[in-house]
Amino acid sequence: MRENIKVAIWGFGAMGSGMARMLLNKKGVDIVGVCDNANTRVGKSIYEILGVERGNRSEVIIKSNIDEVVSKKSCDVCLVATDSFTKKAFPKLKHLLEKKVNVISTAEEMSYPKAQNPELAEELNNIAKENGVTVLGTGINPGLIMDLLVVCLTGCMIDVEHIEAKRVNSLSPFGPAVMEEQGVGITIDAFENGVKDGTMAGHVGFAESVNMIADAIGWKIDKFEQQMKPIVTTIDRKSPYGFAKAGDVAGVNMTGQGYVDGEVKIDMIHPQQIEPEMEGTETGDYITIKGTPAIHMANKPEVEGGLGTIAMCVNIIPHVINARPGLKTMIDLPVPRAIMGDMRELIEE
Repeated sequence: MRENIKVAIWGFGAMGSGMARMLLNKKGVDIVGVCDNANTRVGKSIYEILGVERGNRSEVIIKSNIDEVVSKKSCDVCLVATDSFTKKAFPKLKHLLEKKVNVISTAEEMSYPKAQNPELAEELNNIAKENGVTVLGTGINPGLIMDLLVVCLTGCMIDVEHIEAKRVNSLSPFGPAVMEEQGVGITIDAFENGVKDGTMAGHVGFAESVNMIADAIGWKIDKFEQQMKPIVTTIDRKSPYGFAKAGDVAGVNMTGQGYVDGEVKIDMIHPQQIEPEMEGTETGDYITIKGTPAIHMANKPEVEGGLGTIAMCVNIIPHVINARPGLKTMIDLPVPRAIMGDMRELIEE
């Protein structure tokens, strides 16, 4: 059998460190390098940061310079867990692809970059092909719950009339950056000003999910819209990294629509907030597709976002290594699945 798959990780926050923890429990794969710029992590062993016994594994010290972590063909794949937007992620992805390393990115817009950044998507595709490697963006959402899973469910349908994907989730497990992006703890006025001036991020990925679904089933999107509304709490709510007092914003209700021939064909509904149960909101994932036969899928509670993203990135590694060079999306690759055996067995020689 071939030697172990070599994996590098760029970004060692909640996502990157979670991927490392998962990889350490898998067969046929080694972590060969980690890059992160947090002073609290640079220069330390990943095993110390993770609180895991090193055992007989090779030492991995976190470096702040990616060139000390990844050199030409030094690993099979690099997991990049640093950005949400294609424009911000692009220089890092380009740098790695030019070292002839496959790349998996957690950047939400990278799940379907041609939706909003067609020129950068084309450039990434060309760079990857020139260097004989593959680049993919994935995660729980976008990447699976509100897009790929929808596409899979249409496979048993004779015709499709309308799609609604709804994800009701809790922001409580997430860190300070997400609290800020979702407006947790700010006033209603501050929220509405943020929506007006474009500083409120809300959920990133609706445009990507809508376009992925449409392209997969052959609809042409002629207009895309999205809306952000504050979820206002009537009681004080506290999560590990967030606090919203009564009357302030506990999260954001995101909605989005994809129009085909002037008619709404795809509806996205995604309310997310800290401690939703405190005011009687149950989390869950729901897909409703009108057509023949109709689909009504419900999963309660929600698939936990952090764990789901970690697993998607790790479980897709063999498919990315096997893929033909270029920019890929989740509708280009085999169905993702948990890897309970030796990861090397999934590599095509």
